[in-house]
Amino acid sequence: MVTGGAGYIGAHIVKSLTESGQGVVAFDDLSTGAARKVPDGVPFVEASVLDAVAVEKAIRANDVTGVVHMAAKKAVGESVERPLYYYRENVDGLLSLLEAMDATGIKKMVYSSSAATFGMPDSNDPLTEDYVCQPINPYGETKLIGEWLMRDVATAIGLDWVSLRYFNVAGAGGPDLGDTGVFNLIPMVFRGLSMGKNPQVFGSDYPTPDGSCIRDYIHVTDLADAHVAAVKRLEQGAASEIYNVGRGQGVSVIEVMDAVRAATGLGFTHDLVERRAGDPARLVASADKIRSELDWSAKHDLSEMVSSAWEAWQAHPPT
Repeated sequence: MVTGGAGYIGAHIVKSLTESGQGVVAFDDLSTGAARKVPDGVPFVEASVLDAVAVEKAIRANDVTGVVHMAAKKAVGESVERPLYYYRENVDGLLSLLEAMDATGIKKMVYSSSAATFGMPDSNDPLTEDYVCQPINPYGETKLIGEWLMRDVATAIGLDWVSLRYFNVAGAGGPDLGDTGVFNLIPMVFRGLSMGKNPQVFGSDYPTPDGSCIRDYIHVTDLADAHVAAVKRLEQGAASEIYNVGRGQGVSVIEVMDAVRAATGLGFTHDLVERRAGDPARLVASADKIRSELDWSAKHDLSEMVSSAWEAWQAHPPT
């Protein structure tokens, strides 16, 4: 069962798992997802993970044997403004799900975590999974608490789990599967352009080659394939682990702007504005562990991310 399976990332995960031969049930409250994104033939349950009764009912009705949990709120700024909401949705939601899994004897979970668990690392090197986690916002805190919660539940009841720490997800696996949430950089640029506004670059004085922040961007289809690899690992009975999911390559915000110009053919100007509080200068994954242990590596580059995202944006622009 994939929680959040009708959202931007969840729909890609459902698609990849289905194509790999897995039987999948999508479970989503549609607060940010769209039922049209669930592939034909995939059972869909509209409910919240906070509703443990509904989760347990869905597990029993569909003979579920494992869970991919990625239903969560993810906007960093909103998490600062509404911490109680984020703790309820992300921590209480996971707690409710784990209780339903315990009640039904389900012992396998792939958990969507985040690079936000690292906080503001004092390192220019790619971050390994054992780098100290010091999240600086409620969103990152809820994701780290989720990892702790699974670890503790595993000790108590024998849960097998894999935590995937997403870096910056972008792109689309088809015109119907674009990111319409406008929380991430590339759709934010598209939204600005559609409104006739110059995109903004937050900070131009970072200690990076062009002065803008550097991030590790990963195509959403590559991310979905990482979940397939994680499910296979759990099916093989391997020990619980945490993995970064990124390309291991840094791209600056200004380089993203250039990629958008190339993909769209639009000769726009970006505005340089003040830094946002809490933005680290550089956040890049070390992908060595997932490559060696799960035989997974990213296949798509930045230009493919932006061009596929633009195609999906044009097909289904947010209203």
